[in-house]
Amino acid sequence: MFRGFYTAASGMLAQQRRTEMLTNNMANANTPGYKADQSSLRAFPEMLLKRFDQEKVPTEKGLNLPFNKTVGPVNTGVYMQEVMPKFVQGDLQDTGQTTDLALVDIIMPRNQETGVNGSVFFTVQNAAGEIRYTRNGDFTLDGQGFLTTASGNYVLDSNGNRIQLSSDQFTVNENGMLQGAAGETAFLGISYSADPYNLVKEGDGLYRTGDGGALADARGAAGVQFSLQQGKLERSNVDMSRSMTDMLTAYRAFEANQKVLQAYDKSMDKAANEVGRIG
Repeated sequence: MFRGFYTAASGMLAQQRRTEMLTNNMANANTPGYKADQSSLRAFPEMLLKRFDQEKVPTEKGLNLPFNKTVGPVNTGVYMQEVMPKFVQGDLQDTGQTTDLALVDIIMPRNQETGVNGSVFFTVQNAAGEIRYTRNGDFTLDGQGFLTTASGNYVLDSNGNRIQLSSDQFTVNENGMLQGAAGETAFLGISYSADPYNLVKEGDGLYRTGDGGALADARGAAGVQFSLQQGKLERSNVDMSRSMTDMLTAYRAFEANQKVLQAYDKSMDKAANEVGRIG
């Protein structure tokens, strides 16, 4: 009986976490460069139940021989195994702002071991001086003229240096070559990950490598082709209609597990307070 409580409760927890993930996707539907999270649910390992008993042997001493009989397998519930971003190119949106940049995947080699296509990212530096990666090209200039993200992270060039400009009147070609109004030149730092699912997702659309190492320069990676579009932003790849459908499915599954839990609770209440009562 108690096993049913744990099974239903694990289903509720899994659907609650899935609902939170879908809610976060929908909240970031208008965030440039945001990659929607996707989850996978997995059942806990099954257990094989056996019943232990004794069998009397008709002898003078009345021997009792122990034996076990297989009852059958039982599942112990479900859990959310992992959450992974879906690295699919988002649509481009025209903004007309010179500081807005969008990365476009042209050819991304497929990893033969994992079957996953690689992806390219802008290289940025956070306030602690750590290297991070992002697809959000919603850039701006700070008070000192440094090119930064909307959240204040410094955009780096191909040499790992911060980019300082005299004004926001600059141009960027398809290869990432930046030319400022006062003659400044720099190649935007574009990094390549052969398996983006190994990246760790942080807030503000940032990613970091799991081992703390740096990604390779996309321009030197074999078979990688990309382009940059100025005055455009890559939109989120969240599918709102699909997310809403998945949200309703998760809610119904949560509700079903909740009703099962309530039924178990009523059965336990009856067993404890009514069964065996002397009238």
